[in-house]
Amino acid sequence: MIKILVFKIQKVYILVMATKKNAQNHEEAQTCFTPLALSSLDDFFKSYDYFSKDERTRLQTAYLYLLEKTKNLHRSSGEPYFEHPYRVAEILAQSKLDADSIIAAFFHNIFELNIVSESEIESLFGKTVLNITKGTAKITSMQIKSKTMQEAASFRKMLFAMVDDIRIILVKMADRLDRMRHLKEVSAESQKKIAQEVIDIWAPLANRLGMSNVKSELEDLSLKYTNPDVFQQLKQLVALKKSERSEYLLLAQKEIYSLANKHGIEVAIRSRAKHFYSIYQKMKKRNKAAEDMYDLLALRILCETNADCYSLIGLVHTLWKPLEGRFKDYIAMPKANGYQSLHTTVMSHGHPLEIQIRTYKMHEVAEHGVASHWLYKEGLRTNAVNLENVSIINQLRELKNDTSNSEQAFNELRDELLGDSIFVFTPKGDVRELPQGATAIDFAYSIHSRIGETIIAAKANGAIIPLSKPLKNTQIIDIITSPKAHPTWNQLRLVKTQKARSKINAYLNEHDQLRIQAEKQAALEKQQAQERQAALLKEKALKKESKEEENKDAFKIRIGDTSNFLVTLARCCNPVFGDPIVGYVSRGRGLIVHKASCRNFSRIPNINERSIEVLWET
Repeated sequence: MIKILVFKIQKVYILVMATKKNAQNHEEAQTCFTPLALSSLDDFFKSYDYFSKDERTRLQTAYLYLLEKTKNLHRSSGEPYFEHPYRVAEILAQSKLDADSIIAAFFHNIFELNIVSESEIESLFGKTVLNITKGTAKITSMQIKSKTMQEAASFRKMLFAMVDDIRIILVKMADRLDRMRHLKEVSAESQKKIAQEVIDIWAPLANRLGMSNVKSELEDLSLKYTNPDVFQQLKQLVALKKSERSEYLLLAQKEIYSLANKHGIEVAIRSRAKHFYSIYQKMKKRNKAAEDMYDLLALRILCETNADCYSLIGLVHTLWKPLEGRFKDYIAMPKANGYQSLHTTVMSHGHPLEIQIRTYKMHEVAEHGVASHWLYKEGLRTNAVNLENVSIINQLRELKNDTSNSEQAFNELRDELLGDSIFVFTPKGDVRELPQGATAIDFAYSIHSRIGETIIAAKANGAIIPLSKPLKNTQIIDIITSPKAHPTWNQLRLVKTQKARSKINAYLNEHDQLRIQAEKQAALEKQQAQERQAALLKEKALKKESKEEENKDAFKIRIGDTSNFLVTLARCCNPVFGDPIVGYVSRGRGLIVHKASCRNFSRIPNINERSIEVLWET
């Protein structure tokens, strides 16, 4: 089927090119494939040559199919429609993603055009491509940062899409990155809105997926539109500092190369400027102006083995004095996204210098994160990252069955998955990642629900700690349980993870009969109180009505010299005792009494003939 399609599309391409050659005017030529569009695929394969022959054929077929379907379409900016999906495919190819992901990138927003059907995509390019394309299309227009339950549910669906196929999020991440690179093409209002969404959701998500290169670029581009003045200031400052410190960095590199060679360690050293957003965050944290920031440049040392990394950190510390509290070992204790590296900051020639040391394989993982799962090396997949070991994926699997959809649950889920994390150890040395502020109860539930349900105490590094106390990085946590213990309502105040909260709620709803009974009793008492209140109001109304009836009979009317005539008080003006009054003889109703000021009285026919003097009898 695919081979036949390739032939058909190539035939279309020949015909279109012939049409272009013979076109009589510019308008006719515009409907044809441009040389740029067609040559871009050759450039693509030159830049990204890790595909097999069959995969190249599939990619070529998909690209020509995209060109044919969108050849006359342009975006609001005037840009040909195909250029954006092509750039998205390039971003994914830079991380060496598989052919299915690249093809899905070509078609990630094609369904919004209503020019192709899902069945057509599936029949031509397979079910996997269709699923990734559909998954990406569902979250294309989603407004993530929201307080509504509806949009909270949408956010959950987006995150859980990663459980089904994480490539859905990778394609969407590439789409978002390309849109940020071309954000100047939209209105200023849209720029700020999109940039804020990226800083709130997409950059933290890229971080959790270990995609540091994407994360950093998204953050810098967001800062450019959310705080343009600071961005320009930092841009100028970094350029100036780089110029000022170039000689100093070259000297530092030379010294490290010399020492490494002396000890037989092959290294590659790269200097790098800190990302603008990272500097901006440090400025806010340290309450410093941009010009007071000195550690704006850093060195990264790449080597072959873990042993080389540790040897190099020792050599660096013999060259320059390390700053206290600035050494971090992410090799022994990797981050939840798979990131590994040694970090240190030293005083080199009177300047603070940040140094990262990692292997080449660690570097690939650090740059591409979960995308490195699909990395190729010499024609074979390396599986640099095992998706089963990615913390966020496992968390989402555990939370997927949680039916809670409240605003609170959404905010907790967002904060837990995208917020800062701590890393603690089990007594056996296994690493557990928890959100900042998590307690021993959260830790217990992360091990097993039964352990969480029966926790009575906890130790951190051998010392008893309160269950309410937030855990700290690198602590060894030991949980003490009792078969008689069970979750309590007080524990809900102490936990930070959605898993722990969901499990505690489920247990209490099932087992806490006293609370259920108390709630029923409270509801009954509330109903009874409402009924009593209604009865009191009814009683008051009846008493008022009775009093009014009594008042009617409490006075008498004198007519001339005669008293105790039965009279009717006019309803239009409702005269009461003491009001100046007038009366008239009605036809069939006897004597009617009005206020002297009543306008209706003067309008009564023949009123002068029928009126009569009346007075209140005292």
